[in-house]
Amino acid sequence: MKIGFGLPVSGAWATPENIALFAARAEQAGYASLWTFQRLLVPEGSGMDPVYRSVLDPVAAMSFAAAVTARIRLGVAVINAPFVSPAYLAKQAVSVDVLSGGRLDLGIGLGWMPEEFAITGAPMQRRGARTAEYVRVLRTLWGDQPAEFSGEFYTVPRGTMLPRPVQPGGPPVLLGGLAPAALRRAGRIADGWVTSSRADLSQIAGSITAVRDAAALAGRDPAAVRVICRGVVRSGEPAGDGRGGRVLLSGSHDQILADVAWLAERGVTEVFYDLNWDPQIGAPDAGPAATARAARLLDALAPAGLPAAG
Repeated sequence: MKIGFGLPVSGAWATPENIALFAARAEQAGYASLWTFQRLLVPEGSGMDPVYRSVLDPVAAMSFAAAVTARIRLGVAVINAPFVSPAYLAKQAVSVDVLSGGRLDLGIGLGWMPEEFAITGAPMQRRGARTAEYVRVLRTLWGDQPAEFSGEFYTVPRGTMLPRPVQPGGPPVLLGGLAPAALRRAGRIADGWVTSSRADLSQIAGSITAVRDAAALAGRDPAAVRVICRGVVRSGEPAGDGRGGRVLLSGSHDQILADVAWLAERGVTEVFYDLNWDPQIGAPDAGPAATARAARLLDALAPAGLPAAG
């Protein structure tokens, strides 16, 4: 299993200095990847988690991290397709891929918050069908040139989009979503499936089966479909799951590492520790100790040895 790390993109620790610090330190520690996410708007009175209140743009954050690293992969989990045209995202993604030397993983979601659809002018109807065609447009624009596409929702007039991506065929496309239709879609058309922060990881085996069964039905190799798990780490006291058990990836460092091994046995191919969801780190009002707490967790959970942070 590959182990990744969530970039500092939310709250008090999301600073230029910390992005550079944690990106470089994660690469040094042997982490396989760095991850961002998207949040455009927090509706007034919504009561959303602190992690969402102040979030950097994921593409800008990945570009910043690309400049201070050399090997570690850069991922977004996820950008919601309805909020940006496929041509614009194709150009952004290929730019990051070129500037990073071919290290981008592009996660795409459908979106779910009505207020974000309103602020972007995007329709909520038929999001699944739109997303499937959206992926086809991305791959068309990253493919042979000149490119051309005519579909139900999107049109690419015959023309050229350059530069070409470093990765043949373009960056791997990962799809998010928890609904059965979303799982099947990921299996049919995506390079991988990425879980959300709300996923019940104790039930992940069933979701993985749904993804890989759909891949097999589509004539694809089920084992080739990646399964990337956003690891919402709750370090310290174990969190209860409401059923008398413990929420996975909570508790002591040893418990968290044991949970990662358990997830690998269920078919997860990559976990990334996302400390943005820790209110002591990712909240806008997190205190000055946020960075030190994050550094200790990065070191304690690192896949390779690293001297303890000072």
